[in-house]
Amino acid sequence: MPVLTRLIPSPVVVDISRGAMDDLAGLLADQRISASGKLAIAISGGSGVALRAKLEPVLPHADWYAVADGTIDSAVKLADDIKGRRYDAVVGLGGGKIIDVAKYAAARVGLPMVAVATNLSHDGICSPVSILDNDNGRGSYGVPTPIAMVIDLDVIKEAPVRFIRAGIGDAISNISSIADWELSHKITGEPVDGLAAAMARTAGEAVLRHPGDCADDEFLTVLSEALVLTGIAMSISGDSRPASGACHEISHAFDLLYPGRSALHGEQVGIGAAFAMHLRGAVEQSGLFVEVLRRHGLPTAPEEIGFSADEFVAAVEYAPQTRPGRFTVLEHLNLSAAEIRDAYADYAKTIRS
Repeated sequence: MPVLTRLIPSPVVVDISRGAMDDLAGLLADQRISASGKLAIAISGGSGVALRAKLEPVLPHADWYAVADGTIDSAVKLADDIKGRRYDAVVGLGGGKIIDVAKYAAARVGLPMVAVATNLSHDGICSPVSILDNDNGRGSYGVPTPIAMVIDLDVIKEAPVRFIRAGIGDAISNISSIADWELSHKITGEPVDGLAAAMARTAGEAVLRHPGDCADDEFLTVLSEALVLTGIAMSISGDSRPASGACHEISHAFDLLYPGRSALHGEQVGIGAAFAMHLRGAVEQSGLFVEVLRRHGLPTAPEEIGFSADEFVAAVEYAPQTRPGRFTVLEHLNLSAAEIRDAYADYAKTIRS
């Protein structure tokens, strides 16, 4: 019997609109996620306090849990705190760290998870992965995709604009990641999931070519949709391959080699994507990446986020070690430090011209 179709793990509902958070209780009831309103809501100790004050009157049966940080210890503590309390769902209300903690805790206790994003800094808001700090640095933990995704554009606009810009860098890096996946297919025979690749590439291209900016509701909607689609693409492929190539290896190298000095994830992968496109000889496309990053106020060179050229060279050289077994343009070219230095000098020259 041939397989005629396949099930795609994805949210039951995605609400991206102005004022979306105000109708959270109604949305969860209408979708049969929580008719009783018995929810465990994870928030940060910062912006989460104001959001709690806003939502508490319309969610009187919810319990609120302050999450200290984005560590595995915080995720386990949240799971222990909510275990056995007969909640309908876990809600992660905040940025990427809060959502990742809530995803992990919900998976641990077997509850559905609702992601209510308050910024758009990266594509983890709807992914089947929790990125959590641990004793060895940072780990990726497989979790179910959120059952519902809510993005209130009014709330997004209140976040520092730098976090929105970072999401732009993460979204357009999909294009470089897919190029790496296709390169691996050509050189190593690694299979490419065409549906996952199509979704991730389309998401990246939509952001790359949109003429709007971070103050524009239409652009924010496209960016939000791109980050959600990227998360679904990762669910389809079963790993981060559609959204993580050389660009992410370089970013992970920054995090590991220079702890405490790294910039936002989306800022780093944006630079990494532009440089990776340059390495593979796609000079015109690399130039388009640089142009778009600049237009949105994102960095295009490591010096703009506090790293010297030598530190960038060291990060690129170390990058393949961050994802053993993943094949990208970095593994393919296998450049020496001197060759990376020359390539970066050429890239730097093109972005200055």
